[in-house]
Amino acid sequence: MFFRLSSWEVALILLAVVLGTTAIGLVLGRYLRHRSEHLREPFGVLQAALLGLVGLVLAFGLALAVGRYEARRTAVVDEANAIGTTYLRAQTLPEPIRTQSLERLVRYTDTTIVISNAVPGSAAEREAETAGDRLQRELWALGGQELDEAPVASAPRLYVESLNEMFDAETTRIGALDNRVPGAVLAVEVGGAAVALALLAFYLAILGRGVATVMLAAGLITVLLLVTFDLDRPTRGLIQVPDAPLVNLRASMDLPPAASAPEP
Repeated sequence: MFFRLSSWEVALILLAVVLGTTAIGLVLGRYLRHRSEHLREPFGVLQAALLGLVGLVLAFGLALAVGRYEARRTAVVDEANAIGTTYLRAQTLPEPIRTQSLERLVRYTDTTIVISNAVPGSAAEREAETAGDRLQRELWALGGQELDEAPVASAPRLYVESLNEMFDAETTRIGALDNRVPGAVLAVEVGGAAVALALLAFYLAILGRGVATVMLAAGLITVLLLVTFDLDRPTRGLIQVPDAPLVNLRASMDLPPAASAPEP
C-alpha cells in the first residue's frame, strides 16, 4: 500500500498520524491534569516502556531498509560488470556474429537503464523487461550458433559463460528492486510511534511541561520514518539507487570497440 503512494503523500500521512496523535495526547493530558496524582505513576511507567519498544522497532525497520538499499546498489554494480565483461568478450567473436551481438548488447544496456529509472511494477518496467528478455533470447541464439560452428574455440565458450552470468545478474537486480520491507513492519512502526508519542504527550501534559519537547520528538520520529520509507523506494524520493555504473558503461559503448574482429 505505502509503496504505491507518492513521496508527498507518504510524508503527509506520516505527519498527520504522528503529529495528530501527539496533539490528541496533549489535549487529553491537559483535560485530565486535575487527576495527575492518580495517573502520573502508571502512565510514566507505561510510556517509558513503550518508547523503548518503539525505539527497537524503528531501528529494526531502518536496518531492513538500509540492507535492501545496499543490496540494490550492489546489484547495479554487479550487473554493469557482467554486461561490460560480455561486451568485451563479444568483441573477440568472428563476424558477422560479433557485430550483431555488440549491437544487441548496446540495446540491452539501454533496457537495464530504463529499469533503473522505472517504478517497480509499472508499465514502463514491464515493457523494458519484455524487451530485455527478447534481447536475451537473441543473444543466446547467436552465442549458441557460434559455439556450434567452433565448439573447441575458447572465445565462444567464454562469451557464452559471460552471457549466462549477465542474465543471472539482471534477475538478481530485478529481484532486489522488488524486495521491499514488508508493509506490516512499516505499519507497526507508524502505529507504534504514534501511540508512544501520544502517551508521552499525555504524560507530559499531565505534569504541565515539555509540550515543545514532545512536538520536537514527534517531528524527529516523523523524519526517521520518512527516511525508512524513502530508502525502500529505489526509484522515487530523495534517496534513490544510483544507476551511474550502467550509464557510464553505456557511454563507453559509444566508443569504437577496443578489440578488432579476429581474422577468418
